[in-house]
Amino acid sequence: MKSLFLEYREILGENEFTALYHYKNIELEQILARRECEFFVKEGVTYKQDSSAIEEDKHIIYVKKYNEEPKEKEDISAKDSIKLEIRELKSVNFHPVLESKYFTNHLDVLSYIGTIYIYLNGIEWERDSAEIDEDRLCYVLYVTKTGYQMEGG
Repeated sequence: MKSLFLEYREILGENEFTALYHYKNIELEQILARRECEFFVKEGVTYKQDSSAIEEDKHIIYVKKYNEEPKEKEDISAKDSIKLEIRELKSVNFHPVLESKYFTNHLDVLSYIGTIYIYLNGIEWERDSAEIDEDRLCYVLYVTKTGYQMEGG
């Protein structure tokens, strides 16, 4: 299999970019999961994805600086797996964690962050956005309650 390369580029102005981060020998599944995330967090800076592109063997995600806060601590529970936090989009309560899932591959993560509706304990939740948080070593899926509850759930 051919070696893939991912680069994050920050948009500075019209047709003006700077390369931020490079990932060599990265799996296509991870590139696709990252591309599904509207937000990218690294070194305390949150970037919002603007677009993506492919230049020969190089996959590019274009981002704009969105927010900057102190870097959060690494989540050691995510060290030997790929962690996905499902959080309620509710900034008043700091987006409470509804559930944490641990996976062995990025396709499983993509199956969650790439869907519109998920069900937790029989309650339907709608996707708002997703992020890859490299500081904490996890993906985050932000959801809002739809009000629909499964029968018997």
